Amino acid sequence: MPVTPNVHLRAWRHNADLSRGEMAKMVNLTASGIKYGLTCDEERIRRWEAGEVSWPREPYRLALSELTHRDAEDLGFVPTRRGRPGQSATPHTARSITPGMNDLIGSPAIGPRTVNLVGQGQEEDDVRRREFVGMTGGVLFGAVLGSPQTSSAAGHDIENLAVALVDYSTPIDGPTDLAALTGAVAEAKQNYQACRYSTVVAALPHMLRTLRAACNALEGDALLRAQALSAEAHHVAASILLKQEDKGLAWLAADRSVQAAHASQSPLMIGSSSRIITHALMDGGHHRAATTTAGTAAQRMNADLSNPTPDDLSIYGALLLRGAVAAAHTGNRNAATELLDEAAQAGRRLGRDANHMWTAFGPNNVLAHRVNIALKLGDAGTAIDYARQVDLDQLPINERKAKLLLDTSRAFLMYGKHDKALHILRATADIAPEEVTGRPAALRLVRDILATAPISVRRDAREYAASLGVLA
Repeated sequence: MPVTPNVHLRAWRHNADLSRGEMAKMVNLTASGIKYGLTCDEERIRRWEAGEVSWPREPYRLALSELTHRDAEDLGFVPTRRGRPGQSATPHTARSITPGMNDLIGSPAIGPRTVNLVGQGQEEDDVRRREFVGMTGGVLFGAVLGSPQTSSAAGHDIENLAVALVDYSTPIDGPTDLAALTGAVAEAKQNYQACRYSTVVAALPHMLRTLRAACNALEGDALLRAQALSAEAHHVAASILLKQEDKGLAWLAADRSVQAAHASQSPLMIGSSSRIITHALMDGGHHRAATTTAGTAAQRMNADLSNPTPDDLSIYGALLLRGAVAAAHTGNRNAATELLDEAAQAGRRLGRDANHMWTAFGPNNVLAHRVNIALKLGDAGTAIDYARQVDLDQLPINERKAKLLLDTSRAFLMYGKHDKALHILRATADIAPEEVTGRPAALRLVRDILATAPISVRRDAREYAASLGVLA
């Protein structure tokens, strides 16, 4: 059977004034491209245009539709039954709607999937901004945000949390189920790391009161365990409040976490809570104190790391990263670099990204912090270079992925690439909607993109800002 060139797809690319390589990169940067880790290249575009592929695999089909705003059939692709070329069929017959594992993680023959956040090489400067605007049009993430919690409901839950934090009354003694409390705290940690912040805030007041009652009623090892759980729960509360930029309550929750950690007599818990008190110090502008606190805690742990467990290495590495961020806030580039390099060594000793002690620590997390610190030091280009090296799928929690994407968006904004900044910001909402809709810092980023966007990007930026209720 003769090969029929796909004139529709080729015509669209020519009208967009794109090379095959540029179009391939843009396919990878669509919502489906990021979600499924697509690795489209110039050869794949050539095969599509030459008619050698009659019906692309589903993730690529979705990405092409997002990029061009056309159905696959409108682009000249003809669905065929597998093993019977040329015979008409529905897309469901050609391939299951649900992508297979090879679609999601890449072919074993090719190697593991690496999510490409920002593209590669010198061609980056030649990418047409209007095309990135096109592929991040209004429908792309319209269904992602859903119906976020109203500000009044969120405010009510924060007020309930505030009341629980300042409740110094004597708790009523009663039966204490440590197993249930352990499960509740673990669920709160998981929901936080999945960026389900409204769920966490709603659950925290009752949890904190129950833990306070347990710490008042229990004795011996059970009391130590309850104190450790209290340290973890207050750590979550402080993290949520820091995202809400409520410095006073965040400091109170962080201090409660540290006090409970010391009462638990667990060196790991003390080290873990040192991270949140360091974060609270930074948020209050006390960056040198934060650097000292993190460094001291890390040194204390380092003395006992001759035969470390994964928990030891994870807490140690996470403290070094927190100290590096604090050092960057003071402008101390050398100290930040040294702490990052030491954290990278700990990551290599750990061997992979994991979530021991709820740290999400590992080699890719270190890279993500290099992005953040380069950004804080004003090195947008360096931040983008580090972002290219991150394997997004290896970061074990959505909260860490979302932070990386927001930092990458900010880096592109600093670099004057408003189209990419907007696209990656919207990709963040795909991974973690509440990280965008519920955080003042993310909404400020939306405003900054809109306020400085060129004409070619302004319409999409305005539409997106309007969908979030953000005005320039």
